[in-house]
Amino acid sequence: MKSDPRPEILATHPAGLFDVAVRRAAELLRAGGVVALPTETVYGLAANALEVRAVAQLFAIKGRPAHNPIIVHVSSLEMARRCVRRWPETAGKLASAFWPGPLTLVLPRAREIPDLVTAGGDTVGVRWASHPLMQAVIRECGFPLAAPSANPSARLSPTTATHVREALGERVQLIIDGGPAQVGIESTVVDLTVRPARVLRPGMIHGQSLLAVLGESGLGSAECSMDFPRKSPGQLKKHYSPRAKLVVLNWPDEADLRRQISNFEFQISRCHVIAHSQIPSGQAFGAVSVIPRDAGAYARAIYAELHRCDAAGAAWIIVEALPSGPEWQAIADRLQRAAS
Repeated sequence: MKSDPRPEILATHPAGLFDVAVRRAAELLRAGGVVALPTETVYGLAANALEVRAVAQLFAIKGRPAHNPIIVHVSSLEMARRCVRRWPETAGKLASAFWPGPLTLVLPRAREIPDLVTAGGDTVGVRWASHPLMQAVIRECGFPLAAPSANPSARLSPTTATHVREALGERVQLIIDGGPAQVGIESTVVDLTVRPARVLRPGMIHGQSLLAVLGESGLGSAECSMDFPRKSPGQLKKHYSPRAKLVVLNWPDEADLRRQISNFEFQISRCHVIAHSQIPSGQAFGAVSVIPRDAGAYARAIYAELHRCDAAGAAWIIVEALPSGPEWQAIADRLQRAAS
């Protein structure tokens, strides 16, 4: 009799199920397996960061290119320091201010971290996530987890267990359903191997918050690094992409939006619009959805909206251009890469 290819899905609520999910995830991870589980940013696909064969499964499941490094997740400062060769004062300041949370620190890697995790480079990105399930699983395992987003490479990151199941299906054995992601986009990545430090990937902990901790001279340009080997994920030109073609537009009213769309050669009925200020009526469009004009709420919602557009069969997704300001920088980065 053929075994069921569908992934095992375990909930974490009510409270009694949390410990069951933690034990099951740790059992598979200790055996060299791969588990999808929530972090506060997006859902991750986790494996033992110290075991090459386990990490290789991550790359195979995602179809991830070998030149794209993976962030290592820890559950304490002590574990983080074991993953790196040096722990500078700047790391201590940022960890104290933002950990556990959506911040990744790039530091010289320890010998125990495999080349595959770091894309052959001499640095490693380390993060202490705030999601209680992720923390509990790492504590139960006793080793750090390599955990990129739980989706095919370059595609939309998942913010729910349903997104993981739809994207990866039978390729993953276990999915832990910890509810919707609380942040919604990937972590801020800061390179601490250079002076001043620099942002390699913007996130919801933005530059002004980092400057408040590091000081004006402690943080350099946030322009995308061209280092090779790459020190951080999230630097590929095309990334975080839905299946539909995504376009970012600015329009003062619906008539102008329709005029702009007429310049493209596609059917308006297969065009889905995501807006925050100038809301079209919805007539003739495939669908219209609205996200609040608040950066935090927008970040929590945008990937889910893009997933919904794909599920509904959109050919084109028109996203209203974002407001300016440092709090919007990371979201703008994701939309720019999705539209590439």
